[in-house]
Amino acid sequence: MRATVLHAPRDIRLDDVADPELHVDTDAIVRVVAACVCGSDLWPYRGINDVKEPLHIGHEFVGVVEQVGSAVSTVQPGDFVISPFTYSDNTCALCERGVHTSCRNGGFWGAPDRAGHRVDGGQGELVRVPLADGTLVATPGEPDAALVPHLLTLSDVFPTGHHAAVLAGVTAGSTVAVVGDGAVGLSAVLAAKRIGAGRIVAMSRHEDRQRVATSFGADEIVSTRGKEGAKEVREMLDGIGADFVLECVGTNDSFAQAMQCARPGGRVGFVGVPHGVEVDVPGMFYRNIGIAGGVAPVRAYLEELLPDVWSGALTPGDVFDLSLPLDQVAEGYRAMDERRAIKTLLTL
Repeated sequence: MRATVLHAPRDIRLDDVADPELHVDTDAIVRVVAACVCGSDLWPYRGINDVKEPLHIGHEFVGVVEQVGSAVSTVQPGDFVISPFTYSDNTCALCERGVHTSCRNGGFWGAPDRAGHRVDGGQGELVRVPLADGTLVATPGEPDAALVPHLLTLSDVFPTGHHAAVLAGVTAGSTVAVVGDGAVGLSAVLAAKRIGAGRIVAMSRHEDRQRVATSFGADEIVSTRGKEGAKEVREMLDGIGADFVLECVGTNDSFAQAMQCARPGGRVGFVGVPHGVEVDVPGMFYRNIGIAGGVAPVRAYLEELLPDVWSGALTPGDVFDLSLPLDQVAEGYRAMDERRAIKTLLTL
């Protein structure tokens, strides 16, 4: 089969690799219908995260089940399935508490499983899915082609935006500021709107992203960054700042901006992968600011979010502004790296 492999920074290739096989009776093989490039994929692509050996990359995919092991009971060949960006058993003590990303038996795509068997990356033609019963979620039927991009966002980006809103504690009628206008930040706008936020401010300097943010429910756009942008947000929101701030970038500057946007007594939910972030704990203390963040446990949210996407009530796939066949995956990475695309959809 063909699969995307990152050999070195900015050296992304579509290689011929061995087809996956069922190794244990809880495995499934999925033929990928659509995958995508994630903002977090750009960290190793840019060399910010070390690439010590060729990396089978990609963690967002949907597809059709081709084979299942003898112990698999919740999905069967022919099912269209959504795969979260980590695999999990959905039964351990941490999964039961909704933290599937810390599953005691789970893991990440593109790295060997706990028995040492290869686990494929998501940007390829086939994927062996460990713990298939706990990981895969079948859709109510076979989706039409137009629905597939929206379902694909459920593998990571939309639930990650939702996680930011959940962590911050967004409530109906509340004021929300979103820091970051990438696909996760835009998804966070949609998630806050879905929960019922009364007023949403999206911080973005790019007109194409501003349009998506507005269509997702942003009431105001602030194009200024840093302290001046945060001041503008505070002035917009009763002169005190946002009840809840969703930080969706992961840099020290974006985190500081998020903290400055929050009102005294406000809460910040952060889902941007942190790189060099320092937190002003005394400042939090004196302003009564609370923070919570982490990796989104996508599997915990799928049953809640899937019906709204399946029905068409929500269209989170509007974050995809570039669609390419898998054999042009290198261009998909370049376009996102150069900010010519918000998020790249890969079709197979």
